[in-house]
Amino acid sequence: MPGLERKHYGTGSQNWLGSAHGTGNAPTGTLNISAFTEGTHYPNGYIPAGTPVNAADLTAVVPYVAPVEGTDPALNLGFLLTDAPVSNGQAMPAAILRHGSIVVDNVPGEFAAPAFAPGFIFE
Repeated sequence: MPGLERKHYGTGSQNWLGSAHGTGNAPTGTLNISAFTEGTHYPNGYIPAGTPVNAADLTAVVPYVAPVEGTDPALNLGFLLTDAPVSNGQAMPAAILRHGSIVVDNVPGEFAAPAFAPGFIFE
């Protein structure tokens, strides 16, 4: 059938999780793909599990940017719970981890844990 394609989507590596706490009640967010860069955030056709995101607005989740010193703490920090496939500039809805234990060294990309992020313990 024309127009159909078959893809396999996995859960991705979750070695960035320090525990299963928070994984059972992660809310669904919609990624604002225009805020992500293909070469940086999804060079392989998906945004990897563990990617830090700003989840202040779950209808338009964007990449996380560390707060500037003297501004509010990382109140809106979240992490993609599983890989988020991107196809034709569109992303599927994604589960966003809003609290739990994070292994900082295993978070994809360059991430420095904020001094204070409510709901998260950084290992």
